[in-house]
Amino acid sequence: MSFSKVNNFNGLGMNQGNLSQLSNALSRSISAENFTGEAGKGGMATEGVNAACAVNLGQGWKISPAIDIQGGETFTLANIDGMGAIQHIWMTPAGRHNRFYILRIYYENSETPAVECPICDFFAMAWPDNKFSPLNSLMVTHNPGSAYNCYWEMPFRKNCRITLTNLDSEKMRLYYQIDYVLTEVPEDCGYFCASFRRVNPLPYKEVLTIADNIEGQGHYVGTYLAWQVNNCKWWGEGEIKFYIDDDQDFPTICGTGTEDYFCGSYDFKAKLTPTSEVQYCEYSTPYAGMPQVIRPDGLYNSQQRFGMYRWHVCDPIRFREKLRVTIQALGWRNDWTYLPLQDDISATAFFYLDKPTPKLPDFPDKDYLEII
Repeated sequence: MSFSKVNNFNGLGMNQGNLSQLSNALSRSISAENFTGEAGKGGMATEGVNAACAVNLGQGWKISPAIDIQGGETFTLANIDGMGAIQHIWMTPAGRHNRFYILRIYYENSETPAVECPICDFFAMAWPDNKFSPLNSLMVTHNPGSAYNCYWEMPFRKNCRITLTNLDSEKMRLYYQIDYVLTEVPEDCGYFCASFRRVNPLPYKEVLTIADNIEGQGHYVGTYLAWQVNNCKWWGEGEIKFYIDDDQDFPTICGTGTEDYFCGSYDFKAKLTPTSEVQYCEYSTPYAGMPQVIRPDGLYNSQQRFGMYRWHVCDPIRFREKLRVTIQALGWRNDWTYLPLQDDISATAFFYLDKPTPKLPDFPDKDYLEII
């Protein structure tokens, strides 16, 4: 394809301020209707999960809007050659257990993933619930109908491969679309990475490690915690700490409390109406929120559970050599001294790095991943 060179804008880093700029970048999209993302190849399927629905209409009439991934199977959602960046991912998993669906993203033909995470934690919506929990942030959203959206920009220079593994014993159906751009990627663009870990329960008097062994130059851009409280009273007095480069026993950045780090205050509590009792209050904002609060129902929902995100878009934590991130699980004793908690916490860390192969933690097996 030939085109005239309009200007030097590569089409990356999109925002309202540069939306009117023209670019020679090429827009592409991968879905079950165009597995390769090739130009002019969308909607050509003659076989697919909805083939019977289109029997009277034929090719071009929504024949392959989704895929089925069998239990134990890994499906390659995208395998993109060239230079460019992922700009948007939408997916709707139709299965029974989103914790068993593992998203992995590989760059530059590496066999080691830079992203390895259950999809529900990647999209900041880990806890299963019987009601819809809206999440409306700049980087990920959870919209009605179990729709996950991701807007993290993911540059690559030679190749980007995205897979989804179904650890469940039953098949799952996935509707998905991956929107990307083919364009020049500047040398100073890092690779988007995400690491996941779960500790259940957190050992007594130990801190939770959110991320460690991050080596190289980069910046930390987000945290998602799925937190089950195994004790009564307030649970979020713990400080988050960022150990940057040469930090040893003490960090460069130290927070003042869990709810403070997630841009809330005073135990996330509020009156939802003028006459109601004070209670935990869900919230969702562009950069921080707590969209999920699972409240005990007197029967099987016996534990309080919280899902919290914090995106460092305007305030990335920059490091030149290495980074470690921890948070304390801290509550109160009856005498108003601190009580180290032994909670069930899953942590997802998001960061950009100058290399495509970060050192990710060992990934949990299916049994250790499961939440009910």
